[in-house]
Amino acid sequence: MLSAVEFQAKIQNGLIQIPDEYKQELSEGDDIKVIILVKKKSSKTTDMIDELTENPVQVDGVLSREEIYNR
Repeated sequence: MLSAVEFQAKIQNGLIQIPDEYKQELSEGDDIKVIILVKKKSSKTTDMIDELTENPVQVDGVLSREEIYNR
């Protein structure tokens, strides 16, 4: 029989601590399958287009999109 549990943990000294509520389901020598999904911290290097899309540069004297289409 196969069962699955999901929990979040931090790696400490190369070890992942199993929360107490799941330890009772496991015994020494049990065969388990571990899948690790890592939540990466945001990268300092971003694509220039992504950066400009999120933070548009305001320039004086340049027509806005609305002003262009109203002419």
